[in-house]
Amino acid sequence: MKFPFFASFIVFCLWLTYEIHKSRRKEEQSADAFWERESEANRTRRKPLDDLSYITIPFDTLPMDTMKDDPEIADCHDTLHSLSEGPIVNLTGISNTDLKLMYGAPNIGLLTQYDQRYTVLARTLQKLAALLYQGGCIKDAEAILTFAVSTRTDVSASYRLLASIYKELGTPEKINDLIPVAEGLNSPMAPHIVSYLKDAADGHMPE
Repeated sequence: MKFPFFASFIVFCLWLTYEIHKSRRKEEQSADAFWERESEANRTRRKPLDDLSYITIPFDTLPMDTMKDDPEIADCHDTLHSLSEGPIVNLTGISNTDLKLMYGAPNIGLLTQYDQRYTVLARTLQKLAALLYQGGCIKDAEAILTFAVSTRTDVSASYRLLASIYKELGTPEKINDLIPVAEGLNSPMAPHIVSYLKDAADGHMPE
């Protein structure tokens, strides 16, 4: 009885060794492919940035006069005006390697700045909308969040608050319009946001 067990053990060890080696080969191949691609990206020459989706803050249509004397809201306004002085581009979900391949390695510094400005924009819009909502200015908060969603923000709180506003304003059907936007986000947050919005559209408002 011992021999079959011993033979099975040997077979298992051989199989395990094979699987470990196979896994290592895949990891090595993946690493080689990554560094080869990164090397190609670093050799890519500067390209025009004309086709980037630059974001313009529409101050003329946003509720910039509402609660403008509130210090926190005034601070948000100052941040937005400061951001408007430079290029803003949403590059969420695009790796530096891909950016260098698309626009050239010499542009990576500029592109990083553009994306960082967008990150600040998305967070500032969410903060401003929340402050307006807390102050009872629901329609104004809706306007801020509508703009935020148009920039393809992946700040989940913005979608949650906008869905709540739609419910309060008696227009819950508008939540369905947010779902395809969320589904198209190039962000790890997309599935979570989509799931929340589908639940909200079905009449549930999960935490």
